[in-house]
Amino acid sequence: MTTEALALLVFAPLVAGLVVIAAPRRAAAPVAVAALLTLPFGLWPLTLVVWRGETVQVALAGFAPPLGIVWRVDALALTMLWLTLVVVLVVSLHALTSFPPASESGQRFWPLWLILIASVHALFVSADLFNLYVTLELVTLAGVAMIAIGGKPAAMRAAMRYLLLGLMASLFYLLATALLYGQTGTLDLYQVGERLDDGALALIALALMVTGLLVKAAIVPLHVWLPAAHGKAPGPVSAVLSALVVKVALYILIRLWFWSGGAAGGDGAALLLGLLGALAIVHGSLAAITQTRLKMLVAYSTVAQLGYVMLLFPLASTAAFRAVTFHMVAHGVAKAAMFLAAANLLHALGSDRLQRLVGADQRHGVNVLAFALAGVSIMGLPPSGGFVAKWMLLEAAWRQQGWGWVAVISLGSLLAAVYVFRVVALAFAQPKGGSVRASVGARGGGRFDTTALAALLLAVLAILLGFASAPLVALIDRGLPPGMLP
Repeated sequence: MTTEALALLVFAPLVAGLVVIAAPRRAAAPVAVAALLTLPFGLWPLTLVVWRGETVQVALAGFAPPLGIVWRVDALALTMLWLTLVVVLVVSLHALTSFPPASESGQRFWPLWLILIASVHALFVSADLFNLYVTLELVTLAGVAMIAIGGKPAAMRAAMRYLLLGLMASLFYLLATALLYGQTGTLDLYQVGERLDDGALALIALALMVTGLLVKAAIVPLHVWLPAAHGKAPGPVSAVLSALVVKVALYILIRLWFWSGGAAGGDGAALLLGLLGALAIVHGSLAAITQTRLKMLVAYSTVAQLGYVMLLFPLASTAAFRAVTFHMVAHGVAKAAMFLAAANLLHALGSDRLQRLVGADQRHGVNVLAFALAGVSIMGLPPSGGFVAKWMLLEAAWRQQGWGWVAVISLGSLLAAVYVFRVVALAFAQPKGGSVRASVGARGGGRFDTTALAALLLAVLAILLGFASAPLVALIDRGLPPGMLP
């Protein structure tokens, strides 16, 4: 049953994407929707097994490592799969309106969308370094193509920058994989950890792999591709890039560090990663505060929020792991909501310049509400999921007397409040002369349609995560890395 469930998660969207390419236009919507609706049926059996404290392992074609490839689902992988499912289903609701499957733009979007989903699923269940490389490349290439899907010059430039830096990062990762295979004789993620010896070769390989993953994850100062890529992409694409695509590289990095011997780099390497995270929190927040366009503001917010994940490496405790995993989920849901709401406002106003938001609450209240609710989670205010994540991270740093990390986490929340309140204050401001129409424009977007519903659903979920955090924390605790401090 678990084998069939894993196959369904990976191959249902992949096959559907290929079918949409070849099928008549009128068949695109039923095929895409059917593939998406089958995904919960693949994830539920895996959830039942992992919830019992077990791990799902499937050797492809019956060949065990080191000769074969293993798919493996533990609590961390399952958590990320659930995040993917929720974000993908709700964002797809938005995409059905913004990219109708029977339209010309939909014919380009939906095959890439479905292939991206399949690639993300395959990455989260992979336990093989080379298989992770292949799936990571598929995720990157699909993301690049969807950024450029509109054909606008700015989007094309952003996509090209992402592609070139992504290829450079991939070469680093692939070279490191070859070095690790040469030393250990296996590509299995967990066998590499058991066989890896200390030495210069291992450190070089790990340094190359970590650097490549930091580029893919857009961690400061290797983040230069992210703001334009996320800011110029269509709304559904921006949402999934921020919620999922940048996190797949962080997921691999966490696996590499805590399950495959990456921590052999020592406390100095862990501290460096933590300092990069702190730099990302401060730089990304300050850059967001200075933006004049809404989507660029949200994009730089992503740069800042990814920095919190990097604090896991110097803290290296079960409390920090719990907090960071919860943060990835809470951020994914909230940031997808923010990008969808920003895209809706851009479409309604004709521009995403912040000054155009004046009075937007009176005609586009649903999208403003969605942005504000998601912002509550991004700031880390109670009772949101972001508050739970940052409170747990503060507690983890406090336990280890990491006062510098405590200061950075607190400062990040304060800076997030500045850029979120800046947007909300403009949206609720009274236009000069009292004319909302003159300020807001008349391009629609005021009605409660599926695009606004999608943004609001994710924003409400970001708040509800704070009320119902216990099941998610219990799931995370079933897959803690071995050998961590409490």
